[in-house]
Amino acid sequence: MRELEPLFLGRTFDDFLFRPQRSPVTSRRALDLTMPLVEGLGIGLPIVGANMDTVVGEEMARALALEGAFGFLHRSSPIDVQAARVKYVKTRHSYVIERPLVLPRRATIAEVRRLIERHRSSGILIEETEGSGLLAGLLSQRDLPLGPGSGERLVEELMTPVARLVTRPPSVSMEEAERTMWERRVEKLPLVDEGGLIRGLVTMRDLHLFKRKPYSVKDERGRLRVGAAIGAAGDYLERAAALAEAEVDVILMDVAHAHSEILAKAVPAFRSRFPNVPLVVGNVATGEGARFLADLGAAAIKVGVGPGRGCRTRLETGAGVPQLQAIREVWLATEGKVPIIADGGVRNDKDVFLALAAGASTVMLGSLLSGTDESPGIVVDDPATRQKMKLYRGMTSPEAVVDGATDEGVADALATPAEGQSLRVPYVGSVVDVLARIAGHLRSAVSYAGESTLEAAHRKIAADPGRYLVPLSAAGRAESFDR
Repeated sequence: MRELEPLFLGRTFDDFLFRPQRSPVTSRRALDLTMPLVEGLGIGLPIVGANMDTVVGEEMARALALEGAFGFLHRSSPIDVQAARVKYVKTRHSYVIERPLVLPRRATIAEVRRLIERHRSSGILIEETEGSGLLAGLLSQRDLPLGPGSGERLVEELMTPVARLVTRPPSVSMEEAERTMWERRVEKLPLVDEGGLIRGLVTMRDLHLFKRKPYSVKDERGRLRVGAAIGAAGDYLERAAALAEAEVDVILMDVAHAHSEILAKAVPAFRSRFPNVPLVVGNVATGEGARFLADLGAAAIKVGVGPGRGCRTRLETGAGVPQLQAIREVWLATEGKVPIIADGGVRNDKDVFLALAAGASTVMLGSLLSGTDESPGIVVDDPATRQKMKLYRGMTSPEAVVDGATDEGVADALATPAEGQSLRVPYVGSVVDVLARIAGHLRSAVSYAGESTLEAAHRKIAADPGRYLVPLSAAGRAESFDR
């Protein structure tokens, strides 16, 4: 194993620039930013939403996947709620909705409204009797009546009956489905077998969405990919089982200090029960910790102890390693063979590229995403600055600890001194715009690095950082970053 280069000792993001190289590209829009999240799963934009309750809920996870990134749902919720969030992302958009919403024809309009509101759907399929699966019709949201007493009316009074529906068999290709919907001027195409049983639903909205966003992170069945976090004690295997049943794509075993005996037991227990579910493990900040997790079979290693805005571990305990040094130590310890998720410390877009140049495969963001429309929470007006703000908090802040604890566990949770904090961050609009900005700056950085793909730039600089990275003096930092 190579020793840590003195270049990185005690260093982090604002300690470096990189040398511009001759660029081979004529258009930056053509640059490829794909990097591995875990082995066998690449994402088109190497940004990972942090598993924090003020960062990634189901709407953020959905938005990240649509934009080519990835999100881990936080675990500060009951098991069934977290599993339901996974199912929401997996079923929200796909080439074929394999389990569409269904109600019997004798259901009431009030039941329809509740189902549509809960699942945020624009319509449902109607079956003959509950559980029969036999297609009877379709009811769209625009068909719902208004006015007092309308909730008691029956679905069969207002649905489009099956005799008037355009349907296709489950074997229909996406091209044929789209052509049929276009020619027949319909927005929903139920899929039924020879016996008239419901086998799926194709919507024009989803087809158009994926045509507009071919870079979306989807599984082999055209469903968005999503991850979810578990702990390493207590109900972690029960939680993992529920998530696996919900068809989560990646599970993150997330603890503050992963170089520990707890993980030495928890990871093998997980692997024996769920051998086919990729497991990311973190956090560590040293080469020794990384080798420990790699030997346990981690599919990716999450790196960072104390660099994030919501974390006070370094302030309260003195434990930690400057983030760029930590990333480099882990890359050297694993010889670049295990994907690295750099977690924390990113203050602006150039830090993303520097993390990747030092050895990271992807970069986890918390505070930079928490001020967006898609993050959980509401926008508030700060009376002092009159700015619109959103709440961001570390998962070991007192508020997050209490919210994530059971009633019996609140006292125990509060007995442990906090290593996180809550703060307000500026509201910045849609995460789509934030990700587009980051992607644009990453493409520029790849061009300046003299490559046409991000992976090539990553490999080149990580293999010989002394040749490409420029350590900064205090004057160099001031010249570069003081604006």
